[in-house]
Amino acid sequence: MKSRERNIAAMFEALSEEYDIETSPYTIADRSFTFVSVRDSYVLLDRISPEDFVKDEQMPYWAEIWPAAVMLSEFIMEELVVAGKRIIEIGAGVGMTSVAAAAMGADVLSTDYSEEALRFIRLNSLRNRVSVSTEQLDWRCIRRHDSFDVLFAADVLYERVNLLPIIYAVDKLVKPKGCAYIADPRRRLAEQFLDLAFENGFSVTSHAKSFSRGKQVIPVNIYKLSRALWEHA
Repeated sequence: MKSRERNIAAMFEALSEEYDIETSPYTIADRSFTFVSVRDSYVLLDRISPEDFVKDEQMPYWAEIWPAAVMLSEFIMEELVVAGKRIIEIGAGVGMTSVAAAAMGADVLSTDYSEEALRFIRLNSLRNRVSVSTEQLDWRCIRRHDSFDVLFAADVLYERVNLLPIIYAVDKLVKPKGCAYIADPRRRLAEQFLDLAFENGFSVTSHAKSFSRGKQVIPVNIYKLSRALWEHA
């Protein structure tokens, strides 16, 4: 067995011993992928101590693949040109969007607050034969001093307390002529987020999408943020 296959097998085995995981196939822009995620993220609530929850109020949302991530991945592969661009994803979860961007030739840094999530991102990038760098990142406190051409985020507008920190993260992490794409399943908080974006000097364009699986249809908006005076990327 080659070194790469041995690494994948070892990583998969280690995760399967700690989590009830599932492997799901996806076809995105006519390309086949498989992603490993947690079968039921709510089971992970038992792993969070009361002290940690009081400190961060972090829920294990990272562990599942959400419709907004699927639609953002499809949007990247079908409608954007990211080859050769430096990309960062915040709140990456198990890394679907990062893998999609890397598959299209982007130089990707995939980040999440949860270090558990980073293990899944590394495995999913290897399984899908793409190169993705990973890093733990708290969007409430950005310590990086470099910047990126494009920032991606999917389904991160679920708590009011997150809205302004995400605006600041975009401001700090995106190059002067870069942009950010935020995918959201049309939560009510998204309207407040857009108001904050306008107040902080961003222009916003919206792309309406729909996630379909069987009889389930979930509307998803993808918001492009760019500085009002910047040239659009």
